[in-house]
Amino acid sequence: MGMLFYLLIKLIQYYSYALIVYILMSWFPNARDTAPGRFLARICEPFLEPFRRIIPPIGMIDISPIVAFFVLNFAQVGLMRISSWI
Repeated sequence: MGMLFYLLIKLIQYYSYALIVYILMSWFPNARDTAPGRFLARICEPFLEPFRRIIPPIGMIDISPIVAFFVLNFAQVGLMRISSWI
């Protein structure tokens, strides 16, 4: 059972890294049009879209990824706590 929690925690961690790369790609022109950019869009946009619907951008700044990171961090910490109880 501990191995399952470890795997889920690592998957959340790697997904957080993918989100960071995807968000940083928005700073560079046409970076999201490359093959890695399209791949990251396929895996990151479904997670970011609900946050973008709830939290509108403030001017030119989209703060919804910050909330998405909090949710991922909360899930990761929750899984660590549950695994320590079991």
